[in-house]
Order: sequence, then structure tokens, then C-alpha cells
Amino acid sequence: MSTITALQTHDVRFPTSLSLDGSDAMNPDPDYSASYVRVCTDAADGLEGHGFVFTIGRGNEVEVAAIQALGCRLVGRDTEHVLADLGRLWRELVHDSQLRWLGPEKGVMHMAIGAVVNALWDLKAKRAGQPLWQLLAQMSPQELVDLVDFRYLTDVLTPAEALEILRAAEPGRAERTQHLLEVGYPAYTTTPGWLGYDDAKLVRLCKEAVAEGFTQIKLKVGADRAEDVRRLALARQTVGPDIRIAVDANQRWEVAEAIDWVNGLKPFDLAWVEEPTSPDDLLAHAAIARGVAPVPVATGEHMANRVMFKQFLQADALQVLQIDASRVAGVNENIAILLLAAKFGVPVCPHAGGVGLCEAVQHLSMFDYVAVSGTVEHRVIEYVDHLHEHFVTPVHLRDGRYLAPTAPGAGTEMLPASLAEYRHPRHA
Repeated sequence: MSTITALQTHDVRFPTSLSLDGSDAMNPDPDYSASYVRVCTDAADGLEGHGFVFTIGRGNEVEVAAIQALGCRLVGRDTEHVLADLGRLWRELVHDSQLRWLGPEKGVMHMAIGAVVNALWDLKAKRAGQPLWQLLAQMSPQELVDLVDFRYLTDVLTPAEALEILRAAEPGRAERTQHLLEVGYPAYTTTPGWLGYDDAKLVRLCKEAVAEGFTQIKLKVGADRAEDVRRLALARQTVGPDIRIAVDANQRWEVAEAIDWVNGLKPFDLAWVEEPTSPDDLLAHAAIARGVAPVPVATGEHMANRVMFKQFLQADALQVLQIDASRVAGVNENIAILLLAAKFGVPVCPHAGGVGLCEAVQHLSMFDYVAVSGTVEHRVIEYVDHLHEHFVTPVHLRDGRYLAPTAPGAGTEMLPASLAEYRHPRHA
């Protein structure tokens, strides 16, 4: 028996704006940051759970404060009891009648709950001696269904339907697990595509991406139409006709503007257009999807909760669904979203551009392949070559594919030296 003794938080910020890493049409000077939490216990094994919320600088301290506010709900509780039923714990935190008023189920507090939930999953996986993806993929269909809150979803996805999806995927679990361990999971890279990069850097990074085995890259667009055409022409000329190129507008456009702009970029054979407008605007995305077809619309990294994903799927407002490891309330809610995507037959291609997001979201995609969708067809995980050196178990890629992690945990633990070096002065 052990007790949760503390939620220790860190305001961690990396000065990525100095090199314009992460720059796009809406975020010209991001400083990749993490509102970081450690779940500490008095267990003899000394294991801790680590999680975070990704931000891009100012305001990171607000998210840290939200995580700290959850301490009163966890400190002093029996660790084994909490870890034994993380579905119940998720419902307790998300439906807390006082915390709920700050959302409900959206914004700073919802994301803070996600950081804590993810940290608890990290601890659970470490105690099991397994990587998170494998721990989840070995759970029974009923155990997985019990993790999900189906409130507001049953008009589209009932627990019985979720069970049916998971049971249908059971027969090939062992083979898909072995395939992941041998071959890995397909990736694409955004590394060449930041708007702040000059032409020489764009060309160099495009060449490197092809040489490293990536079959898809992504470019940021939306600031200047003529520049987008010029940069896409340069990228297409560099990578050739067989490499897929996606574009990402980062919420820049109005509806008519998006349709006109994307249709003007169609000669470059777009894999998808990402976040063309406000991430909350369901009807706008649906109109854009109709107006730019057959170019798929991809979105999801800024969606607040599973209910929004449900509605976008119902309205055919997205054709590529992009989960994020730290935007919704953690692993449990992302399982709900993966089940929704499976119900609608929509491919999941996660967002993973920020600090630690590659490390975290790979586990969700690999779990999806083994235990939910059973396929990697039309699916890729985003990869950006930034800040992996700050993690205890950084991602590893080979031939444009994520190699399946084998270390116990969720991949979300940062090195103590990095936490100390990049801790924000106001919280030192």
C-alpha cells in the first residue's frame, strides 16, 4: 500500500522563438513550453508519474496553477486504489461540480486534468513494467470501455458499440504488436515547413526528410498567398512527385478565403489542409471540406473535448482526425475519440509538434493500431525534430517510422537537468 504524497509542478520554457522553430501564420514567435507535473508517492519502489500540458510560452504559469489546484483531490489518497480504476478517477475530476464550472470540459482546467491523468497512466505503466501502448493494448475490451465516459456520446457511440469495435480487433492483436516491434509506425515530418525558415533551409530540410525515409512532409501556410505558392513549388520540386505534402494554416482563414486559397494550391497535390479556420467552427469546417474536395480537411489538435470530435465526425467536417496528447483530458478521453474515429472509419493522424508530444502521442496511435482500428492505412504520426533530448525515453525513428517504445511508462518524463535548466524564473 502507498499514498500519493504530492503533485510537484514545473513551469518549463524553451526559447524556440530565437530560431523560429514552430513559427506559423498565427504563432510567429513560439517558445515551446510545458506545464509539468510529477505525481509522487511514498512507495518503496520510488516510481513517479510524469505528465504535462504543452503551451507556447506566456500563460504557461496559469496552466501550472490549474494543475496545482488539483492537488487537494489526490494528495493523501491510496495510490493503488486510484490506479486500479482510472475511469472512475477521470469521471470524478472532470465532473467535479465546482471545477466543472470553469469549463465545462474545456480550457485550462480540463487540460490540467489531462496532465494529471496522463501522469497517473505513466505511473501505472511503470509499475506494470510496460510501455503505455502495450499496457492499454493488453487490456480487455470491457476494461477499455470502462475507461470511457460515454456521457453525451450515446446518440452516436454506445458502450455496446464500443465493445463491438474492440472485440472485432481482438483476433489480430498479437500479430500487430509484433509488427510494431519489428517495423514501427509510419510518420511524417513538419521539420522543413516552419514559416520563419528561409529557402535554403527549406530545401535542405526537405532533402533530409526524403533521405531519412519520410513519405510525407508538411508546410505552414496562410500568411501570404504568393509566398505559399512559391514555397510549395520549391518543396514539390525538391521532394519530387511521390512524396505527399500537407499544408497547415493554423486557423488563419475565413471560409470563402480558405476555399479560394486551398483551391489555388491544388496543383501541388495536397495530402490535406490542416486547421483552415477557427477550431471551434463546425459549420465552417464542413463548408470548407465541401469547397476544397477532394483535398481532405484535417483538424483536432485544438478541439476541447470528445463532444466536439463527435459533432465534426457527424457533419463530415473533417476527413483526417488529429488527436493531441495534452489538449483533452488525457488518455481516457483520447480513447473515446479513437473509438469515435473507428466508428466513422476516419483515419487518425495525431498532432505532435510540441515539446514532448511526439513522445506521448505515439503510445495512443500504437494502441489504436493494435486494439481499436487494426490498421495503419492512411495514418501517420507527426514528427518534429525538436527538444527530444530533454526526455528520459525520447522517440526513435528509422526509415520514416516511429520505433515502438519498449521502456516502461508513457514517455512523458523529462530529465531532471532539463527541468532545472529551463524552469521559468518566476517559478524558480
